[in-house]
Amino acid sequence: MIGLIQRVSDASVAVDGKVIGEIGGGLLLLLGVQPDDTSTEADKLLHKVVNYRVFADDEGRMNRSLLSAGGQLLVVSQFTLAADTGRGLRPGFSTAAAPVLAESLYDYFVAAAGQCVHTASGRFGADMQVALTNDGPVTFWLQV
Repeated sequence: MIGLIQRVSDASVAVDGKVIGEIGGGLLLLLGVQPDDTSTEADKLLHKVVNYRVFADDEGRMNRSLLSAGGQLLVVSQFTLAADTGRGLRPGFSTAAAPVLAESLYDYFVAAAGQCVHTASGRFGADMQVALTNDGPVTFWLQV
């Protein structure tokens, strides 16, 4: 499972011009699911996402997590994160999970995240428009 997190001042996701999820300060997570992923990988990634120290402490150092900073989480499915880009100029998607598995794990992840922090989400498989104000910018690739 792959997560690309961006520390944001605000973020939203829209489908057909209508905002379906939005947050204030926190993290935007683009989530990619791979064929061998299970709920175990989802739990490990969630633990990492909510505990990864990317927020400033009183001294301005990245020493606080989403949980300790009281931030919010916006989760957006993005199968292209799992693309094979090793050859040529066109990505291959055989390294991404099949839609049935990916949607199931995406839904599982969003529900589990909602138990820890305020969580909003996109719509799996939809053509989404994501808007964000990247704070920093701060962006990290996480993989479990």
